[in-house]
Amino acid sequence: LDFLNLRPGGTYIDATFGGGGHSRAILEALGSKGRLIAFDQDPDAGANALDDSRFTLVPHNFEHLKRFLKLHGAPQVDGILADLGVSSHQLDQPERGFAHKYEGPLDMRMNPAKGIAASKWLERVTPAELAEILRENSDEPHAQILAPQLAAKSISSTLELAQAIRTALSSRPEEELKKTVARVFQAIRIEVNEEFAALDALLRSLPFSLRLGGRVAILTFHSGEDRRVKKAFQAGHREGIYSEIARDVIRSSAAECRANPRATSAKLRWARR
Repeated sequence: LDFLNLRPGGTYIDATFGGGGHSRAILEALGSKGRLIAFDQDPDAGANALDDSRFTLVPHNFEHLKRFLKLHGAPQVDGILADLGVSSHQLDQPERGFAHKYEGPLDMRMNPAKGIAASKWLERVTPAELAEILRENSDEPHAQILAPQLAAKSISSTLELAQAIRTALSSRPEEELKKTVARVFQAIRIEVNEEFAALDALLRSLPFSLRLGGRVAILTFHSGEDRRVKKAFQAGHREGIYSEIARDVIRSSAAECRANPRATSAKLRWARR
């Protein structure tokens, strides 16, 4: 929020509304003529919609940013914030199937009304495809061992998947197993929700959606996301699209990580149009 340098009368985007924490903080800094447009494809996000005349919630993925900004009469805005990946709300609902610590159906869809559940996706993927996805989406070092044990298999629950991963790597230390389980869940979730395609679409639309001097700040939570944001910002800077970009990634402080362990892997990058 400090980087976004919020202007009271400006128009801003919260590209990942979720529980509405960022949106509330942005609205507090806006005056009566300010405007905030938020995006979220998860139907559950509607329950958190803010009762404020300055606020609009678009129930779609941020990959459609450019189109919906035009529809809402704001083709270019002063600032955009995106907090990528799964939300705490989604992780904490066992029935959504995102978390490997809880028993639940292996679903993982951010919009349960679209696409196919992770269980169905696993039944259809080949070992070769899954190995590549594990490497690309989560830098999984055991991809080649895990893929034949998970691909084209009938795995219906989160704990069943976690156990299948542990069985495939039974000789490994517990700490290594925990990290591998988390990485595999991440890789599958990214693929089921086509998250990289959506992020690439957002990064392409940013130059057209920001006013001159407008700012964008993006929080990522793993290397696959961070690489894409870093490369897009660097390319935009070389081409003169961005006047300034973050020289180095900004990480959560030790104190913040202690207070909120889920912030440990967070990385912030920014750019100015």
